[in-house]
Amino acid sequence: MKRELALEFARVTEAAALAAHKLVGRGNKEEIDRVAVEAMKIMLNRIKIKGEVVIGEGEIDEAPMLYIGEKLGRTDGDYLEVDIAVDPVEGTRMTAQRQANAITVLAVGKKDTFLKAPDMYMEKLIVGPNAKGLIDLEKPLTENIQIIAKANNKELKDLTIIVLDKPRHKKIIEDLQKLGVSVYALPDGDVAASILTCMVDSDIDVVYGIGGAPEGVISAAAIRVLGGDMQARLKLRNEVKGYSLENDKISKDEKRRCEEKGLNVGAVLKLDDLAKEDEIVFSATGITSGDLLEGIKRRGNIARTQTLLIRGSSKTIRYINSIHNLDYKDEKINHLVK
Repeated sequence: MKRELALEFARVTEAAALAAHKLVGRGNKEEIDRVAVEAMKIMLNRIKIKGEVVIGEGEIDEAPMLYIGEKLGRTDGDYLEVDIAVDPVEGTRMTAQRQANAITVLAVGKKDTFLKAPDMYMEKLIVGPNAKGLIDLEKPLTENIQIIAKANNKELKDLTIIVLDKPRHKKIIEDLQKLGVSVYALPDGDVAASILTCMVDSDIDVVYGIGGAPEGVISAAAIRVLGGDMQARLKLRNEVKGYSLENDKISKDEKRRCEEKGLNVGAVLKLDDLAKEDEIVFSATGITSGDLLEGIKRRGNIARTQTLLIRGSSKTIRYINSIHNLDYKDEKINHLVK
């Protein structure tokens, strides 16, 4: 994928982050998501691509923009046909409450690169390059942890694992701590957490837990390019929440949608199943400062953003620090970011 296109995709996440940042700490999650989605759509429709959203804001009847199956981009002249996986705001609650680690995320690949996963739960085990090819989600987590520690030439007490701080993970966190492993419990944000396993300046070795399937596919895009590894399993809501499938219409619908897509709930998905090609562009821009990226700093109508841009074809990782004069944004974007 051309370098020029990669920079265009970075502008997409920058615009979404600037729009969301205007509402940091104001408590309105729905409005934060709406403005970020609108900014992303405007910017994507300016790029010479024939894009289809395969991971987005839900189905066509659930989301007004960036829904699964939506077509985006300019097809005049020379354009590229691509699949788009997007999370306009990973961490709407964190943004609304002015908490750390909120980001905007976009992954773009050739057509049919990404698993077309329904919006449901996914169990994920993610590691950096040292443990690539060694993890097995069919084995107990404690056994995987032992293997990962050995691959990283660490004792268990020196291993750090990120687990989302959710009630469903309470016993898992307790068991890991009994092993002597250092657990970093995050409230939300498993895409940013996943990337940390592969970054040279990070001490995160593992990410484990049950989160969203769309976020899992987006994470896989970055992990593949960065040389890490990941395995996952789709989980019905009733499995995670402890309900009976018979009495849960949402879980029945999830199962039906998986069957329609030819996906086997509970089967182990490997990295190649989640993201099939290396030629991926991944862009993430910080909204609030966190472990992966600095958040937006703003004084009046001057704003600074930091973006992580990863280009799969060259394996290049760039941190882009940009200064934006919001007075000079065009009219369509101006009202969203000022």
